[in-house]
Amino acid sequence: MQTEILYSPAYSLAKVTLGAGDSLRAESGAMVSMTGGLRIETKATGGIMKSLGRTLLGGESFFQNTFHADAPGELTLSPKLPGDIVRFDLTGEIFVQSGSYLASQEGINVDTKWGGAKTFFGGEGLFMLKCTGSGLLILSSYGAIHRVSIPAGQTYVVDTGHIVAFPSTLNYNVRRIGGMKSTIFGGEGLVCDFQGPGDLFLQTRSPSEFLGWLIPQIPQRSN
Repeated sequence: MQTEILYSPAYSLAKVTLGAGDSLRAESGAMVSMTGGLRIETKATGGIMKSLGRTLLGGESFFQNTFHADAPGELTLSPKLPGDIVRFDLTGEIFVQSGSYLASQEGINVDTKWGGAKTFFGGEGLFMLKCTGSGLLILSSYGAIHRVSIPAGQTYVVDTGHIVAFPSTLNYNVRRIGGMKSTIFGGEGLVCDFQGPGDLFLQTRSPSEFLGWLIPQIPQRSN
């Protein structure tokens, strides 16, 4: 199975070439196109309770599509938001921010993990998906993906709305930045302190910040 990322970083498209017998699981609605040799199976991956947890806590689809290659074929995938796509040849465990999971091979288990707390002022909970196993993992972002290598013993502070993924080798702690004044007037809410070693993947735009700008621009219907 081969993956090529096209049109990065603004409107990325993942082109996946599958060999006969290959399978790839993807988020509902992620498919852009495919060749005729592929077959789609739609199901609640992992059962009803696991799918509910992934949907309610992780922000992912309840139903997912699995693409089976009865003959060699090509599949293209895109995320809901304009931005970048990154692929991993995963061996082990990685935490993925809600909404960034796009697709994976069936050898990877995707489950929810609570990684922080929602606060009234922060408005952003660190809901994470935990991806474990071996195989291809494809993630997406809102904006470009920025990779940061954190050495052992060093700390790196990130706004939670910009996190895409990080390995389990990184320790982290979620907290409110500054005091009440910073929270209300400074535009910052929750941050995450990461301690190395490990590579952290960030997105250059925040969906919640965009919504915070967009919603006031929408005309309100008068009664």
